[in-house]
Amino acid sequence: MPNHAADKLSDITQRMTAALQLAGRDAAAAQLLAISKTKPVAAITPLIEAGHRHFGENRVQEAAEKWPALKAAHEGLELHLVGPLQTNKAKEAVALFDVIQTLDREKLARKMAALKDAQAEEATGDILFPRFFIQVNSGDEPQKSGVSPSELTAFHGLCTAELGLNVVGLMCLPPQDEAAGPHFALLAKLAAGLGLSQLSMGMSGDFETALSLGATHIRVGTALFGARD
Repeated sequence: MPNHAADKLSDITQRMTAALQLAGRDAAAAQLLAISKTKPVAAITPLIEAGHRHFGENRVQEAAEKWPALKAAHEGLELHLVGPLQTNKAKEAVALFDVIQTLDREKLARKMAALKDAQAEEATGDILFPRFFIQVNSGDEPQKSGVSPSELTAFHGLCTAELGLNVVGLMCLPPQDEAAGPHFALLAKLAAGLGLSQLSMGMSGDFETALSLGATHIRVGTALFGARD
């Protein structure tokens, strides 16, 4: 598997470029996040050596076992948390991740704001704190994390105006039994209404559709690394 990672990366990148061109978008308008959950360092390193720098992980504990050493060994790596975050893991997540894409509830937002304030009090210069995407439950699925579209404006206001978090975009996971396109279109409309320019949407099976509808970040795991371990 690791020997083919660079070839798969090239294939996905070519497909991205073609999809963006077809949509009339710039080739640099979107970023590929290589979702390396369950994958060992040996599978990740070939992508880094091929020049890839943007990765995503689902779990704080797993990321903590892999990424501090990888970041120390390779310059310019950016790590996104794309899985659910428990508040008791928030401090560890802040130390590990550059971007947290799963801001999805008031309790977590207030915890993040408290950590940011504490970090600011201790700092002597500029602080490095993660950027955030709000996770939107575009299908209002009761079993799924995310903010309901109807509650998004209020939650965004809480996170930004009241708590001072750096919210840069929206993220969604469409229902598995529905066409993804309408959910991607909804996310783009919601983001535009809030003045947010970044959209994390689209995975291995539907990223070209997401790119046609404005995705700035696509989350690809299986198509790069093969099936999950």
